[in-house]
Amino acid sequence: MARTRIGLWLIGAKGGVATTALVGLTALKKGLIGPAGLVSQLPQFRSLELADWKDFVIGGHDIRPGRLYDEAARMHSESRAIDPEILARCKADLEKIEKNLRPGVLLNVGPTIEKFADPELRKQRETPRAAIERIQADLKAFIAAHKLAHLIVVNVASTEPSVDAAGLPQRWAELNRLLDKPQKCALPASSLYAVAALDLGCSYINFTPSLGASPVAIGELALDRQTRHMGYDGKTGETLLKSTLAPMFAHRNLEVMSWVGHNIFGNLDGKVLDDPANKKSKVTSKDRLLRLILGYSPQTLVTIEYIASLGDWKTAWDHVHFKGFLGTPMTFQFIWQGCDSLLAAPLVLDLARFTERAWRNGDMGTLGFLSSFFKSPLGCEENDFGRQFQMLEAWAASTAARAHAT
Repeated sequence: MARTRIGLWLIGAKGGVATTALVGLTALKKGLIGPAGLVSQLPQFRSLELADWKDFVIGGHDIRPGRLYDEAARMHSESRAIDPEILARCKADLEKIEKNLRPGVLLNVGPTIEKFADPELRKQRETPRAAIERIQADLKAFIAAHKLAHLIVVNVASTEPSVDAAGLPQRWAELNRLLDKPQKCALPASSLYAVAALDLGCSYINFTPSLGASPVAIGELALDRQTRHMGYDGKTGETLLKSTLAPMFAHRNLEVMSWVGHNIFGNLDGKVLDDPANKKSKVTSKDRLLRLILGYSPQTLVTIEYIASLGDWKTAWDHVHFKGFLGTPMTFQFIWQGCDSLLAAPLVLDLARFTERAWRNGDMGTLGFLSSFFKSPLGCEENDFGRQFQMLEAWAASTAARAHAT
């Protein structure tokens, strides 16, 4: 495959997931780490001729002050999650990436996220249209400066308060008119980034539970511009286990009567989710798949609590009460402990590689074959992780066969 330069633009570029992904990508380019945690490195995807890690050029938006390297170093100093030797060897590269970062957007992100923003950015007032134009100016300048063949925008910013997408216009022309009317436009920053990216023909991936490109009208824009998007809410820990274990109960005809999950962690995402308005989006995303997999609705409870001392380490305790033969109640419990950003970061890199391949393949609209990466995959009702992964493998086989035929 001829070498091309591919842009990866991260929304929330100084956050835990983004900085961990940037350290990981830099370490991969330097040959400092192996492929652990990277789905795109599995043998069944070799025939895709995915982009080399060295092909990616990084930029991004963020609303917070501070240096990128300091945020990455915090993953070691506060969470003991990244080897300091790897950090030291990646420092110069992170400082170069920092030159590609630009101030983000605060429209409709809610007061909890706003309070973390740079004071100068908080003073700024702009319409949704002006915000989109500012984002697009940043993206176009990045594409031109680095002579990029394609740009993939990935949202890994903090979770915004939930928005009722059903109340938004269903056609792009109608939604487009609202962009000049701040009082009537409920679109949050995640959706403004999506509109900006898709309107330029860039790919957009929403790794968060925020609204992003999920409104029908924005999906129409993506098709009009012949580009692609997918989301939302990356599936990294407890929900990954749910989507793997729930099919077991269904296939063995064991009735799940209740499923309770308690989550505790202490990073910035946890601090933002301490606000009930922001937490609602996350809880809804984590809770929806049991009904879709089982075919009925057991009693469920999902809690997310911020415990500062845990840093980036997340603990999830799940209690499953199910009914067996002769109607006898039984219990299954598990504890999942992992570093939140280290679980998410490799998936962000995988999504960039698979999305770049979809761009070369001419795929447009929602990328359903990426469903296994998300808690609430757009346009896909299949939530069984095994079947979702088969969709990815089938797409890979079909794409490789098409490339071989030409």
